[in-house]
Amino acid sequence: MKYTKEIAKFKLTAVAHEDLDQLGLTESSFAIPQPKTRRVTMHAARKFGKLGIDLGGIWAGQPLNGRDFQLSREDDNGVVSVFQDKINSNDNWGGKIKLTLQSGKFNWYAQSAVQGLVANGGADLTQTFTGWRLKDSGSGNQYNFLSGFAYRLGNFEIAPNFLYQKPIEGPMASGLPGPARPRDIITDPFVVRANRETVAGELLLTYDPTPATWMYEWDNDKSEDSEFALSAGLVYRHLPTTMDAAIGIFPDGRTTFAFPGAPPAQDLWEVHTRIVSKMNKNFGVIANVYAGDAQANGSDVRLVRRYGADVRSLYKKMKFHTFLKFNDWGPFDYHRDFNLTFPMQWMLDISTTTGKPDWFPLPGTRIGVMTTYRTLDRYSPRYNPTQIIDALGALVPDPNAIGFSNGNEWEIRTYIHINLTK
Repeated sequence: MKYTKEIAKFKLTAVAHEDLDQLGLTESSFAIPQPKTRRVTMHAARKFGKLGIDLGGIWAGQPLNGRDFQLSREDDNGVVSVFQDKINSNDNWGGKIKLTLQSGKFNWYAQSAVQGLVANGGADLTQTFTGWRLKDSGSGNQYNFLSGFAYRLGNFEIAPNFLYQKPIEGPMASGLPGPARPRDIITDPFVVRANRETVAGELLLTYDPTPATWMYEWDNDKSEDSEFALSAGLVYRHLPTTMDAAIGIFPDGRTTFAFPGAPPAQDLWEVHTRIVSKMNKNFGVIANVYAGDAQANGSDVRLVRRYGADVRSLYKKMKFHTFLKFNDWGPFDYHRDFNLTFPMQWMLDISTTTGKPDWFPLPGTRIGVMTTYRTLDRYSPRYNPTQIIDALGALVPDPNAIGFSNGNEWEIRTYIHINLTK
């Protein structure tokens, strides 16, 4: 339930949320059910000239009160001790404050939040001034601070951004003596994942000669009318600790399990560029280019340095889509969960439609051909350079065999999509 009312120039909003039942099994590790919760949030906003103030409070996670969790403490000699505690009513509360200043070409914001161990509010999807990627995760068990500004000079915009966040209770590292173990969201009331300790900086540069079709609007792929618009960003994250365990799914596609640990402390960087070009009403191109370091969701410690590009184009009734990726994960969630990468992936999809093609994958009648090509190495699924006999006497692939070249796999597919709706 949501209720909003304006009183004395303050915009006041209250939201009440009640889970009626615990979500069951899932088929994707991107949608692992969170613990059943109950929450109430309050928000007040007001403008004072160019200055805006937002205040928020949250009470959440009350059904989790009384549940046990483990925590660790390290003394001055480096000895780690493990304790057991319980969620109590103090862990249900959280608050946030945000200040914004809008002054013509210069826009600035700063915000901070403190959220109890189970005061989960959900990710903050608010778009502040520009297309920054560093945002408040909205997770409980953290305190954070963010600040950034955007300065516009003609058709150009420069926008640095900063994030600091730290969990109230840090992760349970793997390797501690039993019964200590990494937490996981199925067994424990909270985990350290998106709220991992982070010090991060971001620099975003934008060239947008047609600001009426804003570069960071959700439907910019379709609405952008510039002959050339570009956004380019650099994100650097200092991650001084590990995380709690992620949840994986066994090959049956339904049964979940907790990984035995998480990737280690690491500094990560990523650069990303988006180019939009609409030459005329019949021809347009959108390209996304990226490069950088990344870690697996599961427990594999291997650091992945990946790069690639994705290009889409419309020409009259023809639609083209291609991507080229190097040392990157495959298309399914378990690829990143288990850190399964391919040395190279290439895809090309060409189709035509009975109507006007759309930048979004909306229902429509179209016919096309798609080809996919991948190379395989010892980090890839299905790589089978040679075989050995395992302990049960069966022949199994030996992906770590020395002296073999990369494998490859390819597919060519023709398809017809028929849309019968009006």
